[in-house]
Amino acid sequence: MNWVLIFLGFTALIILHEAGHFFAAKRVGMRVEKFFLFFPPKVVSIKRGETEYGIGGIPLGGYVKITGMNPDEELPPEIAARGYYRQPVWKRIFVIGAGPAVNIVLAFAILFVLGFSLREPSTVVGPRDVGFPAAKVLRSGDKLVSVDGHAFPNRSVTDRLEGWSTLIASHRCAGKQTEHCVAKTPVALVVERGDRTRSLEVKPIYDPVSKKTRIGFGYRPGPFESQSAGAAANFAVDRIWQVTSGTVSTFAQIFKPEKREQLSGVVGVSDVANQTIDIGWRESLFLLAIVSLSLGLINLFPFLPLDGGHILWSIVEKIRGTPVSLRTMERAGAVGFLLVSAIAMIGLSNDIGRITGDGFNVR
Repeated sequence: MNWVLIFLGFTALIILHEAGHFFAAKRVGMRVEKFFLFFPPKVVSIKRGETEYGIGGIPLGGYVKITGMNPDEELPPEIAARGYYRQPVWKRIFVIGAGPAVNIVLAFAILFVLGFSLREPSTVVGPRDVGFPAAKVLRSGDKLVSVDGHAFPNRSVTDRLEGWSTLIASHRCAGKQTEHCVAKTPVALVVERGDRTRSLEVKPIYDPVSKKTRIGFGYRPGPFESQSAGAAANFAVDRIWQVTSGTVSTFAQIFKPEKREQLSGVVGVSDVANQTIDIGWRESLFLLAIVSLSLGLINLFPFLPLDGGHILWSIVEKIRGTPVSLRTMERAGAVGFLLVSAIAMIGLSNDIGRITGDGFNVR
């Protein structure tokens, strides 16, 4: 059942993305020839008015075909005026940008709704990382009271957790910080365990992923609390900014191995979705929002065949004052296709590596 829900979720995102292009094109008077879910070969279709609606046989996306997308195409006089390249630049940008815009707006809407009821953070110990000292010293359910004598009673829970994390990270290894080196001084912890208070000492170890020393534990989420519309909007904007900045940073530094390892493809997202559905509907909706946002952002990257590539060349045309030649765009499209294919292969390799431990050794 989970895989059916995942398939329907991906399908809904594709349909909404293409519907953005479709309705925007109709709104500005362009002629839409086809609206297809998935890529050819055609499985089934039906024609309504001037548009053919159908389903393709390769479930990797969808497309909207607008008349005159080839600038050198000769169009019959009765439809020529409604061709894509016969329209002013602003209309073309509006139509192309509508697809990613729908995905981004959908992500905001989902996150905004989820933001009306949020879990407050807690100081109760939750999951403990294997290979870190917390697994031997702390127990799930312990309530952290202080770190190195600092309880931060006048701070919010979030600020308290951040303060404690900073204190733990201040205990550093002697000399160069290397993977799993042990801090030279112990962290003093006070925890409530059941009806007793215990004082513990533990030496954190250096984690190269977070680039700081850690004891290696997380916190249990607190209870849900109602939020105002302003708080819900802030929650949505904060999450969108985190994903946007993270996505741009990853692709801007794609040549760094640690950044390439963060890429994931459909297989990885599907596997995460399968686990998320088992956790709960809130987590599933949150993941759907993040996938929708990522789909919108990646499609805005400025190279063909992505939507951002079409927008870029439209802007170039506006600046130049003359259309860009088809040959130039085809060359750019070939380079863009190779880039998209390479990124997809890296994501697939990472997915397989995470699932099997092997992958294609793309680093």
